[in-house]
Amino acid sequence: MLSTPNDRALSQMPRIITALPGPNAKALIDRDRAVSSPSYTRGYPLVVARGEGCTIEDVDGNLFLDMTAGIAVTATGHSHPQIVRAIQEQASQLIHMSGTDFYYAPMVELGEMLVKLVPFDQSGRVFFTNSGTESTEGAIKLARYYTRRDRLIAFLGAFHGRTYGAMSLTGSKAVQRQGFGSLLPGITHIPYGTHASLDYLEQSLFTSTVPPEEVAAIIVEPIQGEGGYIVPEAGFLERIRQICDRYGILMIVDEVQSGIGRTGKFFAIEHWGIIPDIINLAKGIASGLPLGAILARSELMTWPSGSHATTFGGNPVACAAAKVTLQLLETELLENARQRGEELIAGLQQLAEKFDCISNPRGKGLMVAIDLFDVEGQLDPNRRNWVVDAAFYRGLLLLGCGKAAIRFCPPLVITSKQIQIALDILAQLLGEIP
Repeated sequence: MLSTPNDRALSQMPRIITALPGPNAKALIDRDRAVSSPSYTRGYPLVVARGEGCTIEDVDGNLFLDMTAGIAVTATGHSHPQIVRAIQEQASQLIHMSGTDFYYAPMVELGEMLVKLVPFDQSGRVFFTNSGTESTEGAIKLARYYTRRDRLIAFLGAFHGRTYGAMSLTGSKAVQRQGFGSLLPGITHIPYGTHASLDYLEQSLFTSTVPPEEVAAIIVEPIQGEGGYIVPEAGFLERIRQICDRYGILMIVDEVQSGIGRTGKFFAIEHWGIIPDIINLAKGIASGLPLGAILARSELMTWPSGSHATTFGGNPVACAAAKVTLQLLETELLENARQRGEELIAGLQQLAEKFDCISNPRGKGLMVAIDLFDVEGQLDPNRRNWVVDAAFYRGLLLLGCGKAAIRFCPPLVITSKQIQIALDILAQLLGEIP
């Protein structure tokens, strides 16, 4: 039995008691519009008051089933009691002292836990960050420092963050780059997930415009996140490892969205049995608190004191939450992610057999997606957007990704009954799709 409050909230959820958005939500949205950056990517008008397990309550008392986990962040569910207790206990002792300049136990203990889990063939080291984009930035610096090379290979559809170096590697949407001027030089993007793409890299780019001896790293998501929850062709990731070994290139695996148990294994790359050189983490590692990490083989993390640092990365409160997250993953959540993921994929497959407007599901564990099609069988972002928006008004929280995909990335505490609720609502919507 999972140690979450889901069962108590389950009988009430979803429960919509007002028009959406309700009056309190409308008022807060108006206040937000007056002060917030227009760059935020808000979709439907959800104004959250609290969360519990897989349940979200808005400021008007409406209850929603959350299949987003705050964009794959709240791995242990919203306000898991053991996470809350760890945060409270740590905050009562020490909130901040900066692990860059001083030492404290939560940061050391979390580092020890992570290096035991990481799939390296030798020892590893950790640099703590605040986010996925900071992990990417640090990994760029580390790869360039260690190899003394400056070129990087990334993939179309990839998302590695929005700061300048990370955005230079991101190949997801033009709007993320448009209007911001020149980005980091020396980066080449190729299509993701196919052997044809790697043929192009080796047989064309490496022999014409991108000397492999100048490439510091290839950065890859084991399963593309923002790009559409794309699972690569068999042998694709193994071949990247081979290319890296052949030319002395580092393999950086971005596990910001796919890691921390989301696919049913602690790291998604474990599904392929590959040993990377560097792994980037963030999102679910502290189940809602800002924390990220760069994990590297010990022989690579040789940058000297002062060459890279952070004020808040490895914050003691975030580390305390992360320690409990890892413990819950090992004792409960990895297995739950595997089992619930199988149920979700099986249910989506049944819907795909019934409705021509959706694709077969793809993904692993609780990192799953379907595409929406128009009447001619072409990817249809408008239909995808309609389903995501309409689901909100039925009490189901979903997110899009890729060109026309819906992603399912719920908290890893989700139950079988909650999976079925989500499938039932989706089936209703697919039967009404315009």
